[in-house]
Amino acid sequence: MNRAGGGGPHKEWGAGPTIRRDLDHLAEQQLLTRTRGGAVANDLAYDLPLRYKTARHVPEKQRISASAAALAERGMAVGLNGGTTTAGVARALAMRADLASRGDAPGLTVVTNALNIAHELAVRPNVKIVVTGGVARPQSFELSGPLATRVLSELTMDLLFLGVDALDAEAGAFAHHEGEASINRLMVERAERVVAVADGSKLGRRAFARICATHDVHTLVTDTDADPAAVRAFEAAGVEVLTV
Repeated sequence: MNRAGGGGPHKEWGAGPTIRRDLDHLAEQQLLTRTRGGAVANDLAYDLPLRYKTARHVPEKQRISASAAALAERGMAVGLNGGTTTAGVARALAMRADLASRGDAPGLTVVTNALNIAHELAVRPNVKIVVTGGVARPQSFELSGPLATRVLSELTMDLLFLGVDALDAEAGAFAHHEGEASINRLMVERAERVVAVADGSKLGRRAFARICATHDVHTLVTDTDADPAAVRAFEAAGVEVLTV
Protein backbone atom coordinates (compact mmCIF):
# COMPACT_ATOMS: atom_id res chain seq x y z
CA MET A 1 0.00 0.00 0.00
CA ASN A 2 1.11 3.63 -0.38
CA ARG A 3 3.93 4.79 1.82
CA ALA A 4 3.05 7.91 3.79
CA GLY A 5 5.23 11.03 3.65
CA GLY A 6 8.66 11.56 2.16
CA GLY A 7 9.68 12.52 -1.33
CA GLY A 8 10.71 10.64 -4.40
CA PRO A 9 9.21 7.48 -5.83
CA HIS A 10 7.51 5.14 -3.40
CA LYS A 11 8.73 1.59 -3.11
CA GLU A 12 6.81 -1.64 -2.69
CA TRP A 13 8.44 -2.77 0.55
CA GLY A 14 9.94 -6.16 -0.19
CA ALA A 15 7.05 -7.08 -2.45
CA GLY A 16 7.95 -10.26 -4.29
CA PRO A 17 6.67 -11.37 -7.68
CA THR A 18 3.70 -13.21 -6.14
CA ILE A 19 2.50 -10.12 -4.27
CA ARG A 20 2.89 -7.95 -7.35
CA ARG A 21 0.95 -10.42 -9.47
CA ASP A 22 -1.85 -10.48 -6.90
CA LEU A 23 -1.97 -6.68 -6.82
CA ASP A 24 -2.06 -6.53 -10.62
CA HIS A 25 -4.86 -9.08 -10.72
CA LEU A 26 -6.87 -7.20 -8.10
CA ALA A 27 -6.44 -4.03 -10.13
CA GLU A 28 -7.74 -5.84 -13.22
CA GLN A 29 -10.80 -6.78 -11.19
CA GLN A 30 -11.20 -3.11 -10.16
CA LEU A 31 -10.83 -4.06 -6.50
CA LEU A 32 -7.99 -1.57 -6.08
CA THR A 33 -5.89 0.93 -8.04
CA ARG A 34 -2.20 0.30 -8.69
CA THR A 35 0.15 3.17 -7.94
CA ARG A 36 3.86 3.68 -8.35
CA GLY A 37 4.36 2.86 -4.70
CA GLY A 38 1.97 -0.06 -4.41
CA ALA A 39 -1.82 0.13 -4.42
CA VAL A 40 -4.74 2.02 -2.93
CA ALA A 41 -8.25 0.80 -2.18
CA ASN A 42 -11.06 1.96 -4.43
CA ASP A 43 -13.84 4.17 -3.11
CA LEU A 44 -16.09 1.17 -2.64
CA ALA A 45 -15.11 -1.20 0.14
CA TYR A 46 -14.97 -4.91 -0.68
CA ASP A 47 -14.64 -7.94 1.50
CA LEU A 48 -12.09 -9.75 -0.64
CA PRO A 49 -12.75 -13.29 -1.88
CA LEU A 50 -11.28 -16.25 -0.05
CA ARG A 51 -8.29 -16.56 -2.38
CA TYR A 52 -7.01 -13.17 -1.28
CA LYS A 53 -7.49 -13.64 2.42
CA THR A 54 -4.45 -14.57 4.45
CA ALA A 55 -4.86 -18.14 5.61
CA ARG A 56 -4.83 -18.55 9.36
CA HIS A 57 -4.37 -21.72 11.38
CA VAL A 58 -3.42 -23.64 8.24
CA PRO A 59 -1.92 -26.76 9.90
CA GLU A 60 -4.89 -27.01 12.25
CA LYS A 61 -7.38 -26.70 9.41
CA GLN A 62 -5.58 -29.38 7.41
CA ARG A 63 -5.79 -31.82 10.31
CA ILE A 64 -9.43 -30.97 10.92
CA SER A 65 -10.28 -31.42 7.23
CA ALA A 66 -8.60 -34.82 6.99
CA SER A 67 -10.20 -36.10 10.20
CA ALA A 68 -13.66 -34.86 9.20
CA ALA A 69 -13.43 -36.34 5.71
CA ALA A 70 -12.73 -39.75 7.26
CA LEU A 71 -16.29 -39.71 8.67
CA ALA A 72 -17.87 -40.00 5.21
CA GLU A 73 -18.80 -43.42 3.87
CA ARG A 74 -19.23 -44.73 0.36
CA GLY A 75 -22.59 -43.96 -1.19
CA MET A 76 -23.42 -41.10 1.18
CA ALA A 77 -24.97 -37.81 0.16
CA VAL A 78 -22.71 -35.26 1.80
CA GLY A 79 -23.32 -31.54 2.20
CA LEU A 80 -20.63 -28.86 2.25
CA ASN A 81 -21.21 -25.18 2.81
CA GLY A 82 -18.59 -22.55 2.03
CA GLY A 83 -15.41 -21.77 3.94
CA THR A 84 -11.71 -22.50 3.99
CA THR A 85 -12.07 -25.53 6.26
CA THR A 86 -14.92 -27.10 4.28
CA ALA A 87 -12.92 -26.54 1.10
CA GLY A 88 -10.18 -28.55 2.80
CA VAL A 89 -12.70 -31.27 3.61
CA ALA A 90 -13.71 -31.37 -0.05
CA ARG A 91 -10.10 -31.86 -1.13
CA ALA A 92 -9.61 -34.59 1.48
CA LEU A 93 -12.75 -36.39 0.27
CA ALA A 94 -11.53 -36.24 -3.31
CA MET A 95 -8.26 -37.91 -2.31
CA ARG A 96 -9.90 -40.90 -0.63
CA ALA A 97 -9.23 -43.87 -2.88
CA ASP A 98 -11.81 -45.97 -1.03
CA LEU A 99 -14.56 -43.67 -2.30
CA ALA A 100 -13.83 -44.46 -5.94
CA SER A 101 -16.84 -45.11 -8.17
CA ARG A 102 -18.04 -48.62 -8.81
CA GLY A 103 -19.82 -49.04 -12.08
CA ASP A 104 -22.37 -46.31 -12.65
CA ALA A 105 -22.74 -45.50 -8.95
CA PRO A 106 -20.72 -42.53 -7.69
CA GLY A 107 -18.59 -43.07 -4.63
CA LEU A 108 -20.06 -39.95 -3.10
CA THR A 109 -22.76 -37.40 -3.83
CA VAL A 110 -21.82 -33.89 -2.73
CA VAL A 111 -24.38 -31.13 -2.28
CA THR A 112 -22.85 -27.69 -1.98
CA ASN A 113 -23.72 -24.01 -2.23
CA ALA A 114 -20.05 -23.06 -2.62
CA LEU A 115 -18.84 -22.38 -6.17
CA ASN A 116 -15.18 -23.01 -5.37
CA ILE A 117 -15.96 -26.44 -3.89
CA ALA A 118 -18.16 -27.36 -6.85
CA HIS A 119 -15.42 -26.27 -9.25
CA GLU A 120 -12.81 -28.35 -7.48
CA LEU A 121 -14.91 -31.51 -7.27
CA ALA A 122 -16.57 -31.31 -10.68
CA VAL A 123 -13.62 -33.04 -12.37
CA ARG A 124 -13.55 -35.90 -9.87
CA PRO A 125 -15.09 -38.99 -11.51
CA ASN A 126 -15.95 -40.55 -8.15
CA VAL A 127 -18.05 -37.57 -7.02
CA LYS A 128 -21.53 -36.59 -8.17
CA ILE A 129 -21.91 -32.84 -7.68
CA VAL A 130 -25.21 -31.13 -6.91
CA VAL A 131 -25.03 -27.31 -6.79
CA THR A 132 -27.86 -25.49 -5.07
CA GLY A 133 -28.12 -22.55 -7.43
CA GLY A 134 -28.79 -19.09 -6.12
CA VAL A 135 -27.09 -15.71 -6.08
CA ALA A 136 -23.33 -15.78 -5.57
CA ARG A 137 -21.70 -13.74 -2.83
CA PRO A 138 -18.22 -12.94 -4.18
CA GLN A 139 -16.64 -12.62 -0.75
CA SER A 140 -17.21 -16.28 0.06
CA PHE A 141 -18.27 -17.92 -3.25
CA GLU A 142 -21.46 -19.10 -1.51
CA LEU A 143 -24.82 -19.19 -3.27
CA SER A 144 -27.88 -18.04 -1.36
CA GLY A 145 -31.41 -16.75 -1.88
CA PRO A 146 -34.73 -18.31 -2.98
CA LEU A 147 -33.22 -20.46 -5.73
CA ALA A 148 -30.86 -22.16 -3.29
CA THR A 149 -33.71 -22.60 -0.82
CA ARG A 150 -35.90 -24.25 -3.44
CA VAL A 151 -33.27 -26.82 -4.39
CA LEU A 152 -32.32 -27.68 -0.82
CA SER A 153 -35.92 -28.12 0.23
CA GLU A 154 -36.14 -31.05 -2.21
CA LEU A 155 -33.02 -32.85 -0.97
CA THR A 156 -31.84 -34.82 2.03
CA MET A 157 -28.27 -35.47 3.08
CA ASP A 158 -26.70 -38.18 5.19
CA LEU A 159 -23.94 -35.95 6.47
CA LEU A 160 -23.27 -32.22 6.50
CA PHE A 161 -19.86 -30.70 7.04
CA LEU A 162 -20.68 -27.28 8.45
CA GLY A 163 -18.14 -24.48 8.31
CA VAL A 164 -18.82 -21.65 10.75
CA ASP A 165 -17.51 -18.20 11.61
CA ALA A 166 -18.16 -18.76 15.31
CA LEU A 167 -19.40 -21.56 17.54
CA ASP A 168 -20.65 -21.16 21.09
CA ALA A 169 -21.71 -24.03 23.35
CA GLU A 170 -24.69 -22.07 24.67
CA ALA A 171 -25.80 -20.07 21.63
CA GLY A 172 -24.91 -22.32 18.70
CA ALA A 173 -23.27 -21.86 15.29
CA PHE A 174 -22.92 -18.48 13.57
CA ALA A 175 -22.02 -16.84 10.26
CA HIS A 176 -21.12 -13.22 9.56
CA HIS A 177 -23.65 -12.87 6.74
CA GLU A 178 -27.38 -13.37 7.30
CA GLY A 179 -28.03 -14.77 3.80
CA GLU A 180 -25.38 -17.44 4.22
CA ALA A 181 -26.66 -18.24 7.71
CA SER A 182 -30.16 -18.81 6.31
CA ILE A 183 -28.99 -21.27 3.66
CA ASN A 184 -26.64 -23.01 6.08
CA ARG A 185 -29.56 -23.39 8.51
CA LEU A 186 -31.60 -25.14 5.83
CA MET A 187 -28.68 -27.44 5.07
CA VAL A 188 -28.59 -28.36 8.75
CA GLU A 189 -32.30 -29.13 8.69
CA ARG A 190 -31.95 -31.36 5.62
CA ALA A 191 -29.05 -33.43 7.04
CA GLU A 192 -29.26 -36.55 9.20
CA ARG A 193 -25.95 -35.77 10.90
CA VAL A 194 -24.17 -32.43 11.24
CA VAL A 195 -20.40 -32.24 11.71
CA ALA A 196 -19.11 -28.77 12.53
CA VAL A 197 -15.52 -28.14 11.45
CA ALA A 198 -13.88 -25.26 13.31
CA ASP A 199 -10.43 -24.50 14.61
CA GLY A 200 -10.08 -23.53 18.26
CA SER A 201 -10.04 -19.79 17.55
CA LYS A 202 -13.74 -19.94 16.61
CA LEU A 203 -14.94 -21.68 19.75
CA GLY A 204 -16.67 -19.77 22.50
CA ARG A 205 -17.50 -16.95 20.11
CA ARG A 206 -20.61 -15.53 18.47
CA ALA A 207 -21.12 -13.70 15.18
CA PHE A 208 -23.90 -11.65 13.59
CA ALA A 209 -26.30 -14.31 12.26
CA ARG A 210 -27.10 -17.63 13.90
CA ILE A 211 -27.09 -20.75 11.78
CA CYS A 212 -28.45 -23.24 14.28
CA ALA A 213 -28.64 -24.18 17.94
CA THR A 214 -25.95 -26.26 19.59
CA HIS A 215 -28.20 -29.30 19.86
CA ASP A 216 -28.43 -29.39 16.05
CA VAL A 217 -24.69 -30.16 15.88
CA HIS A 218 -23.87 -33.82 16.46
CA THR A 219 -20.08 -33.73 16.15
CA LEU A 220 -17.44 -31.02 16.38
CA VAL A 221 -14.02 -31.56 14.82
CA THR A 222 -11.49 -29.07 16.16
CA ASP A 223 -7.78 -28.85 16.93
CA THR A 224 -5.84 -29.78 20.05
CA ASP A 225 -5.09 -26.11 20.77
CA ALA A 226 -8.78 -25.45 21.47
CA ASP A 227 -9.54 -24.15 24.95
CA PRO A 228 -10.19 -27.23 27.12
CA ALA A 229 -12.99 -25.37 28.92
CA ALA A 230 -14.70 -24.70 25.58
CA VAL A 231 -14.35 -28.36 24.60
CA ARG A 232 -15.87 -29.48 27.92
CA ALA A 233 -18.76 -27.06 27.41
CA PHE A 234 -19.62 -28.64 24.06
CA GLU A 235 -19.37 -32.13 25.49
CA ALA A 236 -21.66 -31.10 28.35
CA ALA A 237 -24.12 -29.87 25.73
CA GLY A 238 -24.22 -33.33 24.17
CA VAL A 239 -21.85 -32.68 21.25
CA GLU A 240 -19.27 -35.32 20.37
CA VAL A 241 -15.90 -33.54 20.15
CA LEU A 242 -12.98 -34.85 18.10
CA THR A 243 -9.71 -33.00 18.68
CA VAL A 244 -6.94 -33.52 16.13
